[in-house]
Amino acid sequence: MKNIEKDYYYWKEMVSDTTLQKELQSIEGNQNAIKERFYKGLEFGTGGMRGLIGAGSNRINIYTIRKVTQGLAMFLNSSLVTTKNSVAIAYDSRHMSKEFALEAALVLVQNGIKAYVFENITPTPLLSYAVRELGCTAGIVITASHNPKEYNGYKVYNHHGGQITEGLATAVITEIEKINDPFEIKVADQLEAEKADMLFFLNDEFMDTFLDKTYELILNKDLLRQSAGELKIIYSPLHGTGLVPLTKLFNRSGFSSLCIVEQQAIADPTFPTVIYPNPEDQAACVLALQDAKKHDADIILLTDPDADRLGIVVKDNCGEYIQLTGNQTGALLIDYILQMRQQNNTLPPNGVIIKTIVTSNMGVEIASRYGVKYIDVLTGFKYIGEKIAEFELSNEYSFLFGYEESYGYLIGTYSRDKDAIQVALVLAEIALYHKKNESSIYNRLLQLFDEVGYFSEKMINIQLDGLEGQQKIIDIMNNLRGGSYEWLKPFGILAMRDYLYSKELDLCSGIETRIDLPSSNVIYFVLEEGTWCCIRPSGTEPKLKIYLGVKAKTSEASKERLEKLHEAVFEFTKSYMVV
Repeated sequence: MKNIEKDYYYWKEMVSDTTLQKELQSIEGNQNAIKERFYKGLEFGTGGMRGLIGAGSNRINIYTIRKVTQGLAMFLNSSLVTTKNSVAIAYDSRHMSKEFALEAALVLVQNGIKAYVFENITPTPLLSYAVRELGCTAGIVITASHNPKEYNGYKVYNHHGGQITEGLATAVITEIEKINDPFEIKVADQLEAEKADMLFFLNDEFMDTFLDKTYELILNKDLLRQSAGELKIIYSPLHGTGLVPLTKLFNRSGFSSLCIVEQQAIADPTFPTVIYPNPEDQAACVLALQDAKKHDADIILLTDPDADRLGIVVKDNCGEYIQLTGNQTGALLIDYILQMRQQNNTLPPNGVIIKTIVTSNMGVEIASRYGVKYIDVLTGFKYIGEKIAEFELSNEYSFLFGYEESYGYLIGTYSRDKDAIQVALVLAEIALYHKKNESSIYNRLLQLFDEVGYFSEKMINIQLDGLEGQQKIIDIMNNLRGGSYEWLKPFGILAMRDYLYSKELDLCSGIETRIDLPSSNVIYFVLEEGTWCCIRPSGTEPKLKIYLGVKAKTSEASKERLEKLHEAVFEFTKSYMVV
């Protein structure tokens, strides 16, 4: 049993950082505040950890950073994947990101591991690229992605450049758990580390070669050479890392009518113009929409702080701007990429797209028209990166595109994580292509709906904070496994997939089959008429995530069925929300 009060006073005694010491002093006697900071250690899950910045074992700070890095170093040195271990480290524009990156580097150096740290804030996909280019054993990114300003995080990458999955994560966690006292972890001296050629700082060279490879993803270079300047684009980096690489790339590609949202151009850890720096959030688009209307822009592009997620806003046929969902954007990308590759005779016979289980099937139906197969993976882009690495060895499939509904996409495999920079370029190409053909992205989306069906999706986040919230999440998942899904009967339950136990139960025949995916706390209901519902706890936040998807012959029927499904979910979950 964790002795919360004892831990609090020990931290209060040992912490040397002035800011953290002030925080600990300010909460003395406040049992709730102490409990929230010390009732557990900040968890390192598959891929890394994320949490509030602050003092305590359940906060992200230099001491929790040191602890996970020491565990990673112990794992790397015990496994010795290469003759000499090295790690590339990047960080975004958040509070303490640069400081945490340097702390991680100095812990690694103390353990005899060479560290490469980017000099400036860097997009996550560029870190993935650098790991591969430098031949590193691993990579680290300090980021909390699109979380609020109070958060930061720590993601770990393997030598393929993808986020680590269960096997490696479990091995790293085992080493982390051996560390009892984070205050005993030693760090190297920075100047001595640099003199010993164990600590290197990476300059713009990697960004330039990364952008060279990104430029090669253009499928119709003649189109861009002739007409790129005609497309009016509004872009916001949402105070993050995307500004420099995206503007460099677009200038090179001829998109001269690119306007930056000035209020959101500066990298700022306070994210002063938004509550959530998330391109999925409509509130994050307000300033970009103002600029779009002023300049009569064709499209709006937004990247999150570490520039791995991309949002796009387009004009409808009434001249109004509408935000596309991640599923719609993915479908449009698949449509264009496969069409162009077929025309260019570069579509391989063993081509494949990869999507997560909570991503719409619309893209699958588009791909099938080109004879392209698809593979489902668990939620998390790390599983897409894992598949790419597998195919690289087996040659079973040629990767064409990977995506998830939460605005993450990948085309070129020189990076093995979702990449907003490369997808922004291809989306601009798509917008230009349709404009030159006297159409639009919006019109093409409507055509696709007519061709393959009207797909609608919704994702519901249920915030359940603290110990009580954690227990409610456990109760909901247990009750579902126990048969509490009568609320779904009006939609015709065909099957229940329980990814925790890797099994699918056909509820019509009673036949049980095995799911060949890693174990994960996810429950997925296959319903009639292409409808589905998936429920899982978030791996990084105190939330229960519920995903809904429907398909119908008309837009109205699709929206109506989705709303009814949403109402059913609300009725099921509301009893758990009562305090």
